[in-house]
Amino acid sequence: MPNTAPSALSATPKPAEAVNDLSTLLAKVPDLAAEIAKEAARRDLERELPFEAFRLFKEAGLGALRIPVALGGPGGSVADYIETIMAIGAADSNVAHALRSHFNFTESLILSPSTAIDRTQLSRVLSGKLFGGAHTEQGTKRPGEVTTRLTRSEDSYRLNGRKWYATGTAFSNFASFSAKNDDGEFVSVLLPVDRPGITILDDWDGMGQRLTASGGVLLEDVEVLPHEISTRGLNTLVGRHTSTLRQLHLAASMAGAVRGALAEGTEYVRRQARSAAHSAAETASADPFVQKILGEVAAGSFAVDTLIRESARALDKTAAAFAAADPQALETALIESALTTARTQIVASQIALAAATNVFELGGGSATSRHLNLDRHWRNIRTVLNHNPLLHKARVVGDFYINGTTTHLEEGKVF
Repeated sequence: MPNTAPSALSATPKPAEAVNDLSTLLAKVPDLAAEIAKEAARRDLERELPFEAFRLFKEAGLGALRIPVALGGPGGSVADYIETIMAIGAADSNVAHALRSHFNFTESLILSPSTAIDRTQLSRVLSGKLFGGAHTEQGTKRPGEVTTRLTRSEDSYRLNGRKWYATGTAFSNFASFSAKNDDGEFVSVLLPVDRPGITILDDWDGMGQRLTASGGVLLEDVEVLPHEISTRGLNTLVGRHTSTLRQLHLAASMAGAVRGALAEGTEYVRRQARSAAHSAAETASADPFVQKILGEVAAGSFAVDTLIRESARALDKTAAAFAAADPQALETALIESALTTARTQIVASQIALAAATNVFELGGGSATSRHLNLDRHWRNIRTVLNHNPLLHKARVVGDFYINGTTTHLEEGKVF
């Protein structure tokens, strides 16, 4: 999808409503989620990107949720933000997932030292602008390798390369890209997505999360100004915190998909499903076997939500520790939040997949109807889980319990 192609994004959006009161802002979430849920199954079937959902999100002003009151924002907690992502994920986990880069950006912004806060980017977030990006590349020998180049060109620079996994960038106003400069150093550039030479390809072909625009970005002789360049590091204290936050965001998207499966499975039973041939019940709603299955799906959704809320509380403690002048307390909080999120992902992944599978036990052949598209929840969950190697994650947690090893917990990478 070239950046010059007409789309909902190219229309002049309504300015984001300035909402400084947290309760007023959070009260918008249910209605927003209800709007996003409309036609979600059809959008997935027809692969129609949810530009309208992002327009509504921007207008609601929810992109500024984590900005502190002292900086002009509503002061939402990590728990508030993750709860919002789960609610949006229940409507459409694609939309929830595609907001990950934006909230990663705002988290990094607010945790910068007070003297270093980028007021330009802060004002952009407060005005409703969304931030995306892409750092991964295809065709390299190992993950994390970067072939994109930033080269000097008189008073500016030129960016050339091809990125992948540009989740959410098609819906964003600005995007960050990693590159190597003339000295072979890793850098990050932050650019408006309509900068000439940036082409969002929308060529993601995954079986799930089909509407996240997670494909490639072509960077062809893109002009980069000196003030748009920064160093890039994952193992900084802020980088470690945001790495854990990014993983929890994915898990929250997954939790939303489980909620979606529960809601649509319940509606299917009420509206369409029939009791089993050997059941004494006249209707599916009265069938004890159907009730049992739905009860298990509901319990699974509750368990996943509960685990994720616990991880969000741990990350709130880490965020608070940045404000205290106690390096050891911050280090302890970083390790604990990384461990908590890892343990959550290991268990929640199993529960979520089982719940999305069991939805099909609520009925017969009609449960597999393409019109219902209930399988998208399983596909979306499975695709989200492929972002993190869960077997390795369990090994890292086990190594910590047995040997106290914190190596991978301190890297700021997906482990």
